[in-house]
Amino acid sequence: MYLPKHFEQHEPGAIAALVREQPLAMIVRHGDAGLDAEPIPLLFDVADGSGTAGALRGTLRGHVARANPLWRDAHERDVLAIFQGPQAYVSPGWYPSKREHGKAVPTWNYAVVQMHGRLRAVDDPAWLRAFVTRLTDANESHRAARWHVSDAPADYVDQMLRAIVGLEIEVTRVVAKWKVSQNRSAADREGTAEGLLADGQPAMAALVRGG
Repeated sequence: MYLPKHFEQHEPGAIAALVREQPLAMIVRHGDAGLDAEPIPLLFDVADGSGTAGALRGTLRGHVARANPLWRDAHERDVLAIFQGPQAYVSPGWYPSKREHGKAVPTWNYAVVQMHGRLRAVDDPAWLRAFVTRLTDANESHRAARWHVSDAPADYVDQMLRAIVGLEIEVTRVVAKWKVSQNRSAADREGTAEGLLADGQPAMAALVRGG
């Protein structure tokens, strides 16, 4: 990934937050049939003592259908998990500087995290039950009427668990890019944030103001 210095993101808290808020990762691997990409929601457990992005370590966990060939050829295979955060078109009409000299063109803002690591399959009923319960609780926590794994009949849950296989990715390298108008003046950044808010893009507006 092309990564100019001013777009590098090194703050581990910001990186972990994006992965937590946008958990659907695209897992890219080079399989027997060539390059392949698989969308899978993942949970990221940060290793104790992890530092900046370059030193951020931990484990990504998820699951796939047993019929999915991804887990069968895992075998410590190197993979890339890509998490896409907020993204938005940026109009040059939002820049005060454009009204001064006209030297402005459109661009695209975005935040993205790439996690490199080694994939392994976890075909263990107890692991799967614990993980699926945790994944469900994480996504139901904000609801007034939460659904719990135990709400479904036990024999049905057992049947569903037999149909999936767990995945773990031990993260060996993290690269994060926040392209959020850091290369513009303070006035242009504020104009961009206001334009994004008017366009219904509050998440990107917040990143521009925070970047």
